[in-house]
Order: sequence, then structure tokens, then C-alpha cells
Amino acid sequence: MTNPMGHFRNKVVVITGACAGIGRQLCLRFAKAGAWVAMLDLNQDELDTMVNHLESLNTQALGVKCDVADCQSVHEVFNHIIDHFAGIDVLINNAGITHRSAFVDTDIQVLRRVMEVNYFGAVHCTKAALPSLLERHGQLITMSSVSGYAPLWHRSGYNASKHALHGLFDCLRLEVAEQGVDVMLVCPGFTATDLNRNALQGDGGIDTHTFSWQGQLSSAVDVAEAIYQGALQRKRLLVLSNLNKSARFLYRLFPSFFERYIAEKMSGVNGQR
Repeated sequence: MTNPMGHFRNKVVVITGACAGIGRQLCLRFAKAGAWVAMLDLNQDELDTMVNHLESLNTQALGVKCDVADCQSVHEVFNHIIDHFAGIDVLINNAGITHRSAFVDTDIQVLRRVMEVNYFGAVHCTKAALPSLLERHGQLITMSSVSGYAPLWHRSGYNASKHALHGLFDCLRLEVAEQGVDVMLVCPGFTATDLNRNALQGDGGIDTHTFSWQGQLSSAVDVAEAIYQGALQRKRLLVLSNLNKSARFLYRLFPSFFERYIAEKMSGVNGQR
């Protein structure tokens, strides 16, 4: 039986959106488990700081600036990672953005940007990493949310990107299972991160309104730990809050009830539509 304490030791883990929130905590958690961590984000200075921090934990780290929506850049970065570490064992598609705007008020370019980062970003990284993951019988972990299976107010583009991820990775799981690659989708609950603080408006600017959620927010540390434990168990789907589990159940069985009484509260719109 594999020793959980050493399961990821000297394994190469690639994490996108690595410098903040859940991504940052995932880097720290896997580094503490002895993994070699390759980090992708948009700010090289922050990446350099993270590399220094992870190396202080006695592991190997690499930080590379990359916009996951740029297919050519992703291809070059993953070739660099594979040259540097000789392969990839785990890919965590964590990079993402959101918007808060009614569809009628949302510019097409905003919808495209959300899809380019959340969906095609994961596509680009997965295509680049998959040959190595197949060779090493690795793992694919992709961040979804309650938006992957239930509608929310003013999140049409975001919801679409998360639904697309489920469609892609549920199918990919069928294709790679017999070759020893496991695919896990993660649906965190509402988490204290920069995602909602940096939400786009319909015109592409940053929404300065505070995201209004009356319930308790999960910490990025707790979410990262749950994902780490799910990776150890090589789970297929990880739904990380009772609220998300309830939403998934209610929307599937009672869609009208969910739309009328639950969706608005979960969207944090406070009745402002």
C-alpha cells in the first residue's frame, strides 16, 4: 500500500493561477508533501517570491509567467517544465476569472475572455501536459464550482465555462482511465479568495461592488487541504460544501424551486438584478 505521507514526494505538480488564493495554498500543500512544484501565473515577481518560499521548504520549484488563454505560450511553458523536471505527474487547472453582469449588459469580449481563461486555459494546459501524464500514469485536477451544475444570477459566462469543463473532463476521463490517468473535478464552496474581488463588469472593467454572501466563507487553506486529500484518494468529483451538495441535489430534482428560492441567494446579488 502506498504511504500517503510520501505519495507525492518528488512528483512534479503543475499548478495554474498559482500566486493567490487556492492556487497559492495548493502550491504550499504539495510542496510540504515533498512534491516538485511548477507554477504558472501572470506576475513574475510574485512567482519568484513563491519559488523562494517553496525552496525554503526543501523542495524544487519553478515559476513561469504565462497567460493560460495563450495557446502558444502554454505550449512553450510546458515544454520548458518538462525539460526542467523530465515530466509531469499532476496538473491542477486552477486559473480562473469571473464576471458579475446580466447577459444583456455583458460585452461579447467579456464572455470570450471568461471562456478563454476558464475553459480554453484548461484545454491548452491539458493538451500540453497529457502526453507526459499518460506516460507517468498521472492525475488531472480541474477547478469547477457550484456553477458547473446549477444556474446563478449574473454569471452566465462563468457558468457556461464551468459547464464546459464538466463536459470536457467527464469525457476525457473515459478516454484515459484505462491508461492509468485519473481525472478529478473540484467544486469548492464559497471561498475567501481574490476571484470575486476581481470580477469583471459587463464592459470589462473591475466590479467594485462587494460580493455579498451571508454564510460562512471557506478558507483557501482548508480547500487546498481537501483537494490534496482528494488527490491522494484519486477521486472523480470533489464537492466541498454542504451548500454545494444541496444545490446540486435541489437543482437536479427540483429546478423550479431552486431557481425561485435558492439561485438569487447563492449569487450574492441582494435582490439587485
